[in-house]
Amino acid sequence: MPDSPETSTDEHLSFATQQDVPIPYIARIRSYYQALGYGKPYVWAHYSNVPFTPLTKPLADCRLALVTTAAPYQPDKGDQGPGAAYNGAAKFHRVYTLPSDSEPDLRISHISYDRQHTTAEDMRSWCPLAQMKRCAAKGEISGLTRSLLGVPTNRSQKTTLTQDAPEILERITEEGADAVVLVPNCPVCHQTVSLTARHLEANGIPTVVMACAKDIVEHVGVPRLLFSDFPLGNAAGKPNDEASQAFTLRLALQTLAAAPGPRTTVQSPLRWSDDPDWKQDFYNIERLSDQQIRDLRADFDRQKDIAKREWEKSRAQADCMAVLLQGKW
Repeated sequence: MPDSPETSTDEHLSFATQQDVPIPYIARIRSYYQALGYGKPYVWAHYSNVPFTPLTKPLADCRLALVTTAAPYQPDKGDQGPGAAYNGAAKFHRVYTLPSDSEPDLRISHISYDRQHTTAEDMRSWCPLAQMKRCAAKGEISGLTRSLLGVPTNRSQKTTLTQDAPEILERITEEGADAVVLVPNCPVCHQTVSLTARHLEANGIPTVVMACAKDIVEHVGVPRLLFSDFPLGNAAGKPNDEASQAFTLRLALQTLAAAPGPRTTVQSPLRWSDDPDWKQDFYNIERLSDQQIRDLRADFDRQKDIAKREWEKSRAQADCMAVLLQGKW
């Protein structure tokens, strides 16, 4: 339909540009992998009904747990530092816990964050542990569970639902969590934590997801979402910007406490950049040459093989441990 005076986007009306909207990750990823030659598109988890557990006491009386998809640094698994290329060898495949009173060394080289517009140099931009400790010190929350928990990025929704989410529930219940903050990084991470949040809520634990991929989280269906319109890998605030990180966590906690019901989405007012063109790059097949597409396909296949070998090794170690434990029993 041609522009009319009522629909004009002339500058004098101060409209935002048409591309200044949240990135449509599901559509982008579908086009991207089809262009790489992978055929049938991935089917994302989707629910019509969403469980919801209200927060039954003030935040100041709540002990919170933190769930992340970041991986503990593994010195023997290659480059995992700021700006590192995608590193399938650095993946983890089972839920882990680390002491929340320590300063863990977590990395996100094992997943597809936005490497073009952020470098993963500041862990606090994807893991709000330091800000949560500050909130506890100020009395804004009663404290943290003794463990920070990591949930693996699983393309298998069945594995997340039947193995990882129940394990997260068991561990945070043992540690007396009153509510949970979940922070994803890559597109599939957003599905993983959304499924985990749903499982926790269905079992009486309130949650809030801090995320950058709005469409994926809302497609799955979660009780509470704080959406930051930032490049993937920055759901806890801008890197090296403590004010941004503090504001983002504070807004997440307000969402946790004040959400009136399921599917509550709050969008942070913070902007990554005055120029929204960065949103046009991630997995945008229209901005890639034929040679880049061929190179990406080759690299993806290589990394997929590495990740598969690491998964098989992890599975073999787990099976061996199970046999040993059975023998002791």
